[in-house]
Amino acid sequence: MTKALIVIDVQNDFCAGGALAVPDGEEIVQGINALMVGAGAVVLTQDWHPGDHSSFASQHEGKAPFATTHMPYGTQVLWPDHCVWGSQGAAFHADLHVDPADLIIRKGFRRDIDSYSAFFENDQTTPTGLHGYLTERDITDLLMVGLALDFCVNFSAQDAARLGYNVTVQTDLCRAIDVDGSLDAALDALRTAGVKLA
Repeated sequence: MTKALIVIDVQNDFCAGGALAVPDGEEIVQGINALMVGAGAVVLTQDWHPGDHSSFASQHEGKAPFATTHMPYGTQVLWPDHCVWGSQGAAFHADLHVDPADLIIRKGFRRDIDSYSAFFENDQTTPTGLHGYLTERDITDLLMVGLALDFCVNFSAQDAARLGYNVTVQTDLCRAIDVDGSLDAALDALRTAGVKLA
């Protein structure tokens, strides 16, 4: 078994009615469930923030959601408060099949650094532990789906390719936020990184 399905952040706050809803995010859930059947391994990631997370616009006086600020690790988009740990918004979408998951990776729980990627925090140094898990299981091929294509799926896939995995993103089972052209930029970056788009 060398293949894994990586399901990125299919959580209530990224679906209809959520604090940071991705357009049509909930539409991908049933397709993702179908992919789990027969998958060699299934990993779910979960955005998991303290209520005072530094990426929240509410923590920066005079800043609105989707503005940017400078963090020690670089430019940071400021988000509406979302996926606060233990909240209903942070929970997986009710229709997502959670039981088939071999592993759930929580990310973004450190107050002072955001985490888009399933592999590293946004400093590109602090690991989540996913790479070690996949290495221990001799998994070399990853299929990625989820939310949002232009942020967490994008950064996860690029990091995976950089770490040497064979990576495919199934774009019909992703949805994007598309802030100021971020979707097209993400697709270009994925192709440049050698990620297959299916």
